Amino acid sequence: YCCHQYTRLFVRTNIKTYQEIMVFYFTTRCGNYTIYMGKDKYENEDLIKYGLPEDCWFHVDDLSSAHVYLRLKPGMTLDDIPEDCLTDCCSLVKANSIQGCKMSSVYIVYTRWKNLKKTSSMVDGQVGFHRPENVRRVKVEKNNPIVNSLNKTKKELYPDLAKEQQNRLREIQLEMKEKRKAEEKQKKLDDLEKARIKEERSYDRIMNENNMTSNTDIQATADATAAEEYEDDFF
Repeated sequence: YCCHQYTRLFVRTNIKTYQEIMVFYFTTRCGNYTIYMGKDKYENEDLIKYGLPEDCWFHVDDLSSAHVYLRLKPGMTLDDIPEDCLTDCCSLVKANSIQGCKMSSVYIVYTRWKNLKKTSSMVDGQVGFHRPENVRRVKVEKNNPIVNSLNKTKKELYPDLAKEQQNRLREIQLEMKEKRKAEEKQKKLDDLEKARIKEERSYDRIMNENNMTSNTDIQATADATAAEEYEDDFF
């Protein structure tokens, strides 16, 4: 999977050069989600490498096209993607396919970013999947009004993708750490409550009326014992 070539080189004072990544950002029609894509197949390589766990990848099936990503909310699954957001992504990726944009309809494949598989034998922009069964396929018709609406929100930015990924992974680690602490704290509280209930039940058993001896019983026992001792002494 690839698209047209484009390269931006910037020269620093120490004569070293580096490639800056251009990313196009869009806002879904509902306004709640961000869609982004690289300008060419080389920048797609960085998007493949530095995606976030919340990202969902879209591509025209069996045709060259842009790599389009939908950034989901934490905890969302593919099943949680709103229908209008799914249509936005599919329409945008179709419009950014040299062949697909000329067709009345195409099939779009999409999956979670973490399911993308890249090997050294693959060319730039080409990907495979760790689990092909987790890739979904949907048919989309040409829809210029949707594409035009999305293009009105288009922003051209040069993000530090590697840093964004590191920051997000660090956030996830902290969230998991806090979750473990909360679970451990709750477990201690639960254990204390179980111990308290067990102790109360044990006390109740001891204080059960069938296991208790009244003062009258004690006195009667004492009198009977004294009488028996007296009789023993008498005889």
